[in-house]
Amino acid sequence: MKSRTLVLFALLAATASAQPALTIYNQNFAVVRERVALDLKAGENAVTFAGATALLEPDSVVLRDPAGKVAVRVLEQSYRADVMSQGVLLALNEGKTLDFLVRDQSAKEHTVSGKVIRSGYLPGGEQMAPIVEVDGKLRFSLPGEPLFPALAGDGILKPTLNWKLGTPAAAKFEAELGYITGGLGWSASYNLVAPEKGDLLDIVGWVTVNNTSGKVFENAAIKLMAGDVNRLQPKNVVQLQRFEMRATGMAADAAVTEKAFDEFHLYTLPRAVTLRDRETKQVEFMRATGVKAPVIYVYDGAAMFGGFRGGMVRDPNFGTQSNPKVRVMREFKNTEANNLGLPLPKGRMRFYRRDDADGRIEFTGENELDHTAKNEWIRVKTGDAFDVVGERIRTNFNGSNRQEFAEEDFEIKVRNRKAEPITVRIVEHLYRWSNWSIVQKSDEFTKKDAQTIEFNVTVPADAEKVVTYRARYEWR
Repeated sequence: MKSRTLVLFALLAATASAQPALTIYNQNFAVVRERVALDLKAGENAVTFAGATALLEPDSVVLRDPAGKVAVRVLEQSYRADVMSQGVLLALNEGKTLDFLVRDQSAKEHTVSGKVIRSGYLPGGEQMAPIVEVDGKLRFSLPGEPLFPALAGDGILKPTLNWKLGTPAAAKFEAELGYITGGLGWSASYNLVAPEKGDLLDIVGWVTVNNTSGKVFENAAIKLMAGDVNRLQPKNVVQLQRFEMRATGMAADAAVTEKAFDEFHLYTLPRAVTLRDRETKQVEFMRATGVKAPVIYVYDGAAMFGGFRGGMVRDPNFGTQSNPKVRVMREFKNTEANNLGLPLPKGRMRFYRRDDADGRIEFTGENELDHTAKNEWIRVKTGDAFDVVGERIRTNFNGSNRQEFAEEDFEIKVRNRKAEPITVRIVEHLYRWSNWSIVQKSDEFTKKDAQTIEFNVTVPADAEKVVTYRARYEWR
């Protein structure tokens, strides 16, 4: 909580404009900053602000004079989000008799009276059917459109903050209000297009901003924070009713800027944005052409391999099941030399390949990208190969009677039914024990870690490549 508050103060200190400002995190929350005009007298003042979101975290509120000249103290604060709606008003009138407007098929109107036995409104929970008594009979639905009396004095139409503010002297100034709220989030997505032949990709990155906070932000300055910020999850979360969102696009007439911020990365949209409630907005934030990203075929033949178990595995039948699927991967480095070289926030990657026959692009797979710093490798699985099949067979197992050692032989076959040769990365796991050696092999391998080796082999067109090896485990 302390570190979160310090981040909020740092973001508030950077705000100098009167327009609302949002810093949206990719964890479905945001910091909201806006100005509130205050005209205070000396002593205690009652102030109401009816412009908060419906998912504000009340204990995150910061109200201050940005110039630091007025010593204003929040003596008391209350937050109300029980905005007037049909459900809320029905709940307030349980046990009372209301008039209901009924329209027949000829559009004629008349009213019926009914006693509200149960409103059906449950804040933060699933709604129940209302119960209304009409002419001595119970109905599990509303008989018509309810007609309510005028709002009571404590009824509110928007989520509202009420303060009691104390100041030693009269002051008139624009205070800065900041708070953390749910219901605002963003995500990144990437479209990667390759020609029909070749390894070069064109990449377009989009950010999608969505607002379900219950508030409209007019001409807001928006920043997007990328990174995994630690958050304490609230014990009770009130879920907003879901509506269909409106999706709109934003032209990339200026570049999205990026900078490192603490342990995270901050992206700033190039112009002010009006973000309506229940709205999704998108903006292009990066574009790269000619990114070298070769297709990699990976055969990991041990079916359902779960990794090294941390103990001796003497069961002769362990790890003998074969997986025939060969993974198709795209592998590229996030460097300037490869026409990239910028921090990439996590998001979905969609791969397309252009059909030279008609110039159209076809979808070829998708996967998730994690937060990736510049100069790091990106390896993404796009699917399983259709024309490349693997087969893994254990051909021999020999163990001592006293179980001091074991040797086993494997034969890995990769069949390529394509019209061109390919390179396949065969991954093998030495899963029985950490003390192992390869005592016989048909091809050279690379030791990737304490339990993994890889064979990189070329498989000719419409041909089969066979790799064999013998592993010895010592348990003495």
